[in-house]
Amino acid sequence: MLRPWNFNMEIVRDSQTPIHVQIAEKIIDEIQRGRLLPGSALPGTRELSNKLNINRKTAVQAYDELISKSWLTTENKRGTFVSSQVLTVNQTTKTSKTSSIRISPKKHRVPDALMSTTTASEQVNKKQTADLIHFSDDLPDARLLPYQPFARAMRHALTSLTRNNKLHYADPRGSIILREAIHQMLNMERGLNTDLDNICIVRGGQMGLFLAARLLTEDDDCIVIEQLSNPFVRETFKHCGANLLTVNHNQNGIDLGALEKLCINHPVRAIYITPHHQMPTGIVMPMENRAALLMLAERYNFVIIEDDSGHEFNYDDKPLLPLASLDRNGRVIYIGSLSRVLAPGFRIGYMVASEAVIQHCASDITMIDRQGNSPIEIAVAELLHTGEIKRHLTKSLKIYQERKIHICNLINLELAEFCTISPTNSGLGLWLDLADYIDTDLLLEDAKKQNLKLQDPNSFSEFHQVSGLRLGFAHLNCEEITIGIKRLKNALLYQSRLTLQA
Repeated sequence: MLRPWNFNMEIVRDSQTPIHVQIAEKIIDEIQRGRLLPGSALPGTRELSNKLNINRKTAVQAYDELISKSWLTTENKRGTFVSSQVLTVNQTTKTSKTSSIRISPKKHRVPDALMSTTTASEQVNKKQTADLIHFSDDLPDARLLPYQPFARAMRHALTSLTRNNKLHYADPRGSIILREAIHQMLNMERGLNTDLDNICIVRGGQMGLFLAARLLTEDDDCIVIEQLSNPFVRETFKHCGANLLTVNHNQNGIDLGALEKLCINHPVRAIYITPHHQMPTGIVMPMENRAALLMLAERYNFVIIEDDSGHEFNYDDKPLLPLASLDRNGRVIYIGSLSRVLAPGFRIGYMVASEAVIQHCASDITMIDRQGNSPIEIAVAELLHTGEIKRHLTKSLKIYQERKIHICNLINLELAEFCTISPTNSGLGLWLDLADYIDTDLLLEDAKKQNLKLQDPNSFSEFHQVSGLRLGFAHLNCEEITIGIKRLKNALLYQSRLTLQA
């Protein structure tokens, strides 16, 4: 179908300007504005004359004039189109539009450097995009998704919702069938003790974090984050007006002694942690440290926001239970996600908290987007109930473990003189501690020349230079990983030679 939408215009019948001239001028104006692009299909003269209630000869006259001046072109049996020549002959220079909307500077906005990490592939020359190796972000491999079961579940969801006339606004906490499935999973596999009223479905872990930060933070409230942390977490709390405090971490996760000193000197409102695999280092917090952190929360009256996104990706036979499984007094807001189990495009996350907290979050969701995506929520619920997601997770976990072993072997073999791997047995990414002489800014530039994209390690901290790299590997197969490590080695060798010359 060449024209899935109607092209609408208005004419002034009592104007002194002839109607065919009005039509021609309006089409030229829309081409210059960019509303009509080269190659855009225009309605036929019969269709245009019927829409405008004019004689067809008038429409033919307008088109003939535009064709004669190379604004339009006609193709036999296909129709009339905006000419490609307008790009170089007739198109006027566009001027940038300045918005008259006053944007309040009060709220902090995401820096351009952080935004660029999400659009890296768009910044690469199109000829290179297909060959780009992107080690950034802990992404799953969407190529592993079993298409047929997922398509079938989506079809069942849409059929049920439309036949029963239920494709309308619903509970902002999420579809009850999905909350039931999440409730069963959390209680059985993660040791939580939840009710349906303790669960809220969100559009990914980041939305859950934002809701928690919005609920807990007023201007200048003290929020503790880890010294190295997810940059989006830092910006979210700053956006909500928090006074950010940082705490160092060691081989057992956050430094509990340093945290207690912060609590003594500051009225800490909440702490954000990723105990299952710390972001970005991958350090796992032992259970006894989790219990000690919960005791500190009781003693100093602060809330723990536990981000457990990616909990499923643990390669030990006996993974640790979440910190929330120890909580008996509603101190923990637990955030999880299925985005890494499935793919980020599914946008399914969840929050677990007291009923009062969930009600507040539901109120905010009502103001933000009213509710989630019911068809996807119901489809995912079916996949959880039937065990399809569990089967997919079991299969993909084996593949990710193979890829982890592969990349670790390559790093130890090819990059041992430049870095060491931070020990971890969970997650979809690795942390590399780089040699002291390596300049990460130059390394990022050298890697780009190799058509290799790396996440800027300094994005994990705004207080000091970070000498390390986060390599997300799960979305790459073994062949792609091999190519990526080879390119990384070339970039490191280039910098090593520069250091020797200096």
